[in-house]
Amino acid sequence: MENLADQIINGLQLGLMYALIALGYTMVYGVVKLINFAHGDVFMVGAFVGYFGFTQWGMSVPLAVLTAMVVCSALGVIIERIAYRPLRYAPKIAALISALGVSLFLEFFSSLKFVFGPNYRVVQRPFEEVHWNVLGLNITNIQVIVFVTVLIMLALLQFLIYRTKVGMAMRTVSVDHNAARLMGVNVDNTISMTFAIGSAFAAAGGVLYAIAYPQIHPFMGIMPGLKAFTAAVLGGIGIIPGAVLGAIIMGQVETLTSAFLSSQLRDAIAFFILILVLLVRPTGILGRNEPDKV
Repeated sequence: MENLADQIINGLQLGLMYALIALGYTMVYGVVKLINFAHGDVFMVGAFVGYFGFTQWGMSVPLAVLTAMVVCSALGVIIERIAYRPLRYAPKIAALISALGVSLFLEFFSSLKFVFGPNYRVVQRPFEEVHWNVLGLNITNIQVIVFVTVLIMLALLQFLIYRTKVGMAMRTVSVDHNAARLMGVNVDNTISMTFAIGSAFAAAGGVLYAIAYPQIHPFMGIMPGLKAFTAAVLGGIGIIPGAVLGAIIMGQVETLTSAFLSSQLRDAIAFFILILVLLVRPTGILGRNEPDKV
């Protein structure tokens, strides 16, 4: 039972990091009905910026996280303006192809020697890992940092969405772009802000991921990005609490599968869940069926 409890804690750590990525998917989809498949690569860029921050630029971990968030926010806005905005009212397949193209560009551009390089990098943690035994549970300081950071960010996001004018604009645009314009909302700026916020969350997730699982490389965003997308679909794409719920479930499934079945099955089971959800409940756990607008 102790081993099971420890694995549940590990799964919660992984799930909360997936949640930071899944929130970007679900926010962008909620506002512009677009799946940003380059989001996992923004997560990768955030991991590298954080890594350089606390290993080569002499930054503290909080400052490295903030730097990664700022850099990736700018990257998210650039991606939106160059690759998605010109195709906003084009057929959906055009935006999908553009998203895949941006993803591949970021991966292979980052692999160049003068950027990040193609090799794996072992992350030298800026602090020692400390283990505590709390009520029979084995908890580390890294897990505490992940839990506290993610919970603070989720609280800030809830405040932003429901207590600020930016959040009100985002919710208005998510309902109807034309109605939002008639109400005086700058739709383009609101969409850019959505990309910036989602990218910042992915960057924070990237830095935490690099510290918790200390190895990074230019293609590291592929699997976490796909699993976070699966989590967003599982919880209900476009619904913020659904993204968090789906991510926690994905983290638990992946960790428990690795611990008690086989590490080789964890990815297969994760994507089997996606297929099952699409067949049984396409709207996700918290999603609702809504008629398409004509």
